[in-house]
Amino acid sequence: MGVLKTWWQGFELRNWQEGDEDSLAKNANNLAIWNQVRDYFPSPYTTQDAQDWVRIRKEDETSWAIVVDKQAVGGISVYVQEDVYKKNAELGYWLGEAYWGRGIMSKAVSQTVKHCFAEFELHRIYANVFESNVASMRVLEKCGFEKEAVLQESIFKNGRYQNEHIYAILNK
Repeated sequence: MGVLKTWWQGFELRNWQEGDEDSLAKNANNLAIWNQVRDYFPSPYTTQDAQDWVRIRKEDETSWAIVVDKQAVGGISVYVQEDVYKKNAELGYWLGEAYWGRGIMSKAVSQTVKHCFAEFELHRIYANVFESNVASMRVLEKCGFEKEAVLQESIFKNGRYQNEHIYAILNK
C-alpha cells in the first residue's frame, strides 16, 4: 500500500511518528473536541495517551497525523470493515480547536478519500456525525459526501441523547 504524504496550503498529512506526542496531547486535550467524538477518545487526553497512540499507529497505513508547522494538531483515519462490509471504510477525524475555520479539514478529508479509493479496494467511505457537530457535516458535504440517514437518538453522550447523521461517498 502507498503511504499518504501530502502537503496542502499550510498543512501536511503523514504517518504518525515519534515526536508527535506533546503536540498531540496538547491539541487533543480539549472538551470541545471530546464532546464531538466517541468516548474511547480519552478525556483528559494525557501525554501517556499520546505515547500509546503514536506507538500503535506509527506503522498504520490507515491513520495519519495532520501537521501544521511541524506539529501534530489533528488526526484522520479510516477503518476498513470486514465480512460483507469489506468494501466499506469508516472515516474519523478531529482537529485542534486553534486550527478550526482554516479549511484544513476539508482538504484533509478530500485527500484522504482520494488516497483510500486509490490504494484500497473500497467502494464506499462513510462517516458518523453527532447532530451537534454541524461543522463536520459541512466538511463532509464540501467533500462530496451525501447524507444517507439520520439515526434517531442513537448516541448517548454527556447524559443526553443525540441523533447520528450518516454520510457516505461512493467510489465511482
